[in-house]
Amino acid sequence: MSTTVSTTVNTKAITLDPQVGLQYSVALNTHARYSTGTEPPKTQLPLNATDCHHHIYDARFPTDKTATLKPADAYVSDYKGLQARLGLTRNIVVQPSTYGTDNRVTIEAISAFGLNNCRGVAVVNTEVSDDALMKMHHAGIRGIRFNLSQGGVTSPDMAPSLAKRIAPMGWHLQVNASAEIILDHKSIWENLPIYVVFDHLGHVPQPQALNHPTFALIQALIQKDKAYVKLAGFYNESKVGSPSYSDSAQVASAYAQSAPERCVWGSDWPHPTEDYDKKPNGAYLIDAFADAVPNQQVRNKILVDNPARLYQFT
Repeated sequence: MSTTVSTTVNTKAITLDPQVGLQYSVALNTHARYSTGTEPPKTQLPLNATDCHHHIYDARFPTDKTATLKPADAYVSDYKGLQARLGLTRNIVVQPSTYGTDNRVTIEAISAFGLNNCRGVAVVNTEVSDDALMKMHHAGIRGIRFNLSQGGVTSPDMAPSLAKRIAPMGWHLQVNASAEIILDHKSIWENLPIYVVFDHLGHVPQPQALNHPTFALIQALIQKDKAYVKLAGFYNESKVGSPSYSDSAQVASAYAQSAPERCVWGSDWPHPTEDYDKKPNGAYLIDAFADAVPNQQVRNKILVDNPARLYQFT
């Protein structure tokens, strides 16, 4: 029988399990803005568990003229409350469409969190200079995002040339788009010289998501070592809904079984597409992910090892 020992790492309680050689972050019962409930998840997360998709919003920075999503402010301090509640260690700040190519809100947030445990994904277009890209790299940026769902400042035709420019830095290209848009630009994603990372399960529509051609496309790309998929946004296409999101969990499970080394997880906090009084429960999202990926070693790969590689924590 294993024994456990309690210690403290960066003021966070950690449980050590000598039998399996793992360290677990201890989640707290606490309130976090833009997340329903206060209870921690039933699923205990490993040390260095990474939230690979969340945003920061701050009205100090101007809204881009193309923006369609204009959420309320969601600060670094707010997100830290979610980290404490869920037991997360590392995080990836994703530039929201709200600010276009003005990445100051994201880069400032990375600095506030600290490079030991935080990286970011920026939004740029083909006018960005090589010097600006290198400065972003030093600031913690490790990829660029094409948000094709809310319109904005990028278009699929920019992807090939930008991918060539960021490839030497080991960055990836992240895509948020409807299943139909992803499928329409299949040839672009298949021929990039870098990884493409699909947001939110690829937005494959329910029901019958596993029969959708976009699911087949993403599954093939992750199996061929050309892409990653974020097991995030379970609530986006779900017809079942909270707390199980079992239909979305089924999609996540299928991806994880196909290529567990090419999956990462994200909270999508502060859930900008959801009304304030309908924000999902972060603990439920963790537990739905655990239901989708019941094997602890595979979960640890998705939460710790894969993000460490993709975002260059190691």
